[in-house]
Amino acid sequence: MNSRSVSPRCTVLVAALACWALGAWGAGPGPITTRALLADMTDLASLAEFPSPAYTCKQFSSYDRAAKSPTENWFANGDCGQYLRTETNEGRQEFVMMDTDGPGAIVRIWSANPAGTLRLYLDGTAKPVLEAPMDALLGGKFPGLPRPIAGEYSRGWNLYFPIPYAKHCKVTSDKGGFYYHVNYRTYPAGTAVESFTADTVPQLKVGIGRVIALMDQPSFTLGPDNALRPGHFTIEPGQAASLSTWTGPKAIRQFAVSWPPSADRDEPGLRSCLLEMTFDGETTVSAPLGDFFGTGPGLNAYRSVPAIATKEGRLESCWVMPFQRAAEVQVRNLGQSPVSFQASTLVDAYTWTDRSMLFHAKWRAEFDVPSDPKFDWNYLTAKGQGVFAGVAFSIDNPVRDWWGEGDEKIYVDGETFPSHFGTGTEDYYGYAWCFPEPFTHAYHNQTRCDGPGNYGRTSVNRWHILDRIPFTRDFRFDMELWHWKACKVNVGVIDYWYARPGGTDTFKPIAATDLVLRPMPEYQVPKVKGAIEGEKMTILKQTGTPGPQDWEGASAGQHIWWHGDHKPGDVLELGFQVEKAGKYKITAQFLKAVDYGIAQLAINGIKAGEPMDFYNDGVILSGPVDLGTFDIKAGQNTVSFTITGANPKAVKAYMTGLDYLLLTPAP
Repeated sequence: MNSRSVSPRCTVLVAALACWALGAWGAGPGPITTRALLADMTDLASLAEFPSPAYTCKQFSSYDRAAKSPTENWFANGDCGQYLRTETNEGRQEFVMMDTDGPGAIVRIWSANPAGTLRLYLDGTAKPVLEAPMDALLGGKFPGLPRPIAGEYSRGWNLYFPIPYAKHCKVTSDKGGFYYHVNYRTYPAGTAVESFTADTVPQLKVGIGRVIALMDQPSFTLGPDNALRPGHFTIEPGQAASLSTWTGPKAIRQFAVSWPPSADRDEPGLRSCLLEMTFDGETTVSAPLGDFFGTGPGLNAYRSVPAIATKEGRLESCWVMPFQRAAEVQVRNLGQSPVSFQASTLVDAYTWTDRSMLFHAKWRAEFDVPSDPKFDWNYLTAKGQGVFAGVAFSIDNPVRDWWGEGDEKIYVDGETFPSHFGTGTEDYYGYAWCFPEPFTHAYHNQTRCDGPGNYGRTSVNRWHILDRIPFTRDFRFDMELWHWKACKVNVGVIDYWYARPGGTDTFKPIAATDLVLRPMPEYQVPKVKGAIEGEKMTILKQTGTPGPQDWEGASAGQHIWWHGDHKPGDVLELGFQVEKAGKYKITAQFLKAVDYGIAQLAINGIKAGEPMDFYNDGVILSGPVDLGTFDIKAGQNTVSFTITGANPKAVKAYMTGLDYLLLTPAP
């Protein structure tokens, strides 16, 4: 690493960000505006100062309203289609997602299946100031708000754009049956806010372009007193190395490691090296070296605003870490083998104020954790005044079943009911439908998912930059451990937050045994002998979105899942091939769930008994079901599902899932 050079990331768009920081395009003192809030989308330095004016950040969502308390339906899972109310506007029915008084600002909208036209009513107006198809607005198709400000990532639809309002905000859609989150700030009464208007986006075209450039290629301002301290380090087992020490007031602007990648994807040395940072006498960072960069275990490439990792082994953090008196960065090798790497730290001048906060990042793990019964696994419990800024999570999953049905529950300043109550772990991380495909984004990432399905090691992260969560006394973040299958998992989490000096947390010291990666057993795919797999059948007629979905225990590990936009009377028809004509007894296996419907099955147009109810409170396999005996021809035959309704207890999404058909020659 050349001491005369700085990471390319530090030099790209520096001038643009410097001009922005100086208020060159209008982000100076005055009312809260969309223009001013855009700076919060990439300004990492502002995270280190407690906000002024102070505000809260909370969330509306479609969480199951049956969840009343830890003793009453706390893990209820009917999270689709839950709204504050329905109302009629200009003759149309609208489903109210958010309704709150200001002054405030929307900072994030997410959905797994955006539906209908989203309407935004501000300050009591009868006419919406924004009216757009929800999938276009959240999918990056709305004029002026393209990717990465909005977009679909692994089937999750996200809009990160500030929408301020002076007095009141209401958000609706004219079509129900979808999952949603709306995250929003509320400022103190009397705070001057300039409300969003229909003209705001085109007027801010240049500023939005700068935000997009910085999200795609993050950067930060370099001051005249910055100091880059590169070095090469070799650390023997049981030994420690001090990478750098400084006196303040200053701030670490960048911490980077060049790690020589190996053939072992898990890179055990990145997990066995413990990174510790001490600021003003407080050890506020304690985490495995690789996990600190939001990508562990292993070296998993991604790029985001506060951190990146490359496949070549470049790990980079741009969290701003101020200190008033002194700081030290050290690495301890708690593994069994020596490690060698390069590291550099960029330090710059910093003006410490009575709002300045210390950076915190701490990690913990638990092993062989039973997934049954369900429980709330604590991500973070902290006391003091601060701002929550993000989390990275990893899991070792011994089955391909979905491990993350659980909801986030965030409590701020003594709340007894969470002000963030989510709809699923993957929803919190910005994707949906337990989709195993890795993705990268400025604010949320799935950096690893080994597969097949959700088997193996998975790593995800989410940064709360625009949607940062301030707290004045205490902060607690729980995530439900809600697995589709009873098994044992290994879980690890690293939280990122800022706190005024003296802030505390409940993390325990990390032991060498915590840093040992447990081996994953080789996955064996089960298959029913002779089965005609549902996911391999030809789709002949459809509404909605039929397609394969991974499911542990299903034959060949998948079924064909019919979901999306359909209703009673709709038909899914599938074709399957049979070599020899004859009379066959047909058995089948299906999935059942809380949002599945009632359907009439037919084989080659002949009804297979009475309509079948696929409702169950929780997702299960039906076991073999006798459909009857049918005349089957050589070549293509058909099986069809006609939706006839839904169980009174079911969420009315009318889904179905076929695992397989098994044909046995009849006497």
